[in-house]
Amino acid sequence: MGNSWSIKMFYVESWIIAAAFLIDFFTGDPRRYHPVIAIGKLIEKAEVFLRNKKLNSRSGGFLLFLSVTAVVFLFSILFVYFFIENLNRLSWFFSGIVLAVAGSFFIALRGLIEEAKKVDRLLDEGNLVQARISLKALVGRDTENLTPEKIRIAVIESLSENLSDGVIAPLFYFILGGFPCLILYKTVNTLDSMVGYKNERYINFGWFSAKMDDIFNYVPARITGILIVLSSFILLGFSAGKNSFKIMLRDRRKHSSPNSAVPEAAMSGAVGVKMGGPNYYGGILVEKPFIGDDLNTVDSEIVNLSIKIVILSSFLFISASIILRSIL
Repeated sequence: MGNSWSIKMFYVESWIIAAAFLIDFFTGDPRRYHPVIAIGKLIEKAEVFLRNKKLNSRSGGFLLFLSVTAVVFLFSILFVYFFIENLNRLSWFFSGIVLAVAGSFFIALRGLIEEAKKVDRLLDEGNLVQARISLKALVGRDTENLTPEKIRIAVIESLSENLSDGVIAPLFYFILGGFPCLILYKTVNTLDSMVGYKNERYINFGWFSAKMDDIFNYVPARITGILIVLSSFILLGFSAGKNSFKIMLRDRRKHSSPNSAVPEAAMSGAVGVKMGGPNYYGGILVEKPFIGDDLNTVDSEIVNLSIKIVILSSFLFISASIILRSIL
């Protein structure tokens, strides 16, 4: 750690963070051997172990969270300390590129865009059945009976929510605490996506993971909402930006999550689409309030506009963060 380019445990140079973002944007995630899959398998095995020990309540869920995050966080520290720092002694640039590639695995902008475009393209081709199947990669609701309009609304909802969870939040923690904090966030988010359900199996067991995900995403979700408002100002003009801000303030609490409605409401106001409402999850009808106003026809153009807002919001965040870092 001798020179200014040295990679410290909880600090990453801005060029490495920018490189990680751009690597994901241009190449996307690896098709095989993705580290998040390994985290998911660890969660599965830990859950099986705890349930076999009859730890099915909130205490079991707390132990699940504690054990999984501790193991993954420790691994990330060892990875930086032994592997990255040893590479750094040979070449600071090469070690930085390796860390950027590793960091890019936990940013999901390209994957989010590709999945959204895929579903929209299938609808344009008239392949409703395959569009419903492909939508499952983006949302947790039942998709078997959704109309083309409902599918596109679900895509726009996913774009706004996953902009926060999959792009802004990982970058936020990468900037805040280096690679270990990036991995910690992604582990918390993966725990929530696997056990943070309010059904009979996970209402108690997944409670702690869900609450911790709410805490970790509190700030990034609000940053994301502001970024969507700014992007709508730039792309669509004053009226759309004003409406995005108005709906974000008005409907930001219309969700069981304290965070999800913030970017969803901002996007809803930007593109003039009503989101939310009742949907089926696991065959059970879940009543949810509507977000936004029904101002525009939900078509392929609206989906593409939402994608542009997501891309611009991501670039605004990485640019503003690097500029702010250089000033501070």
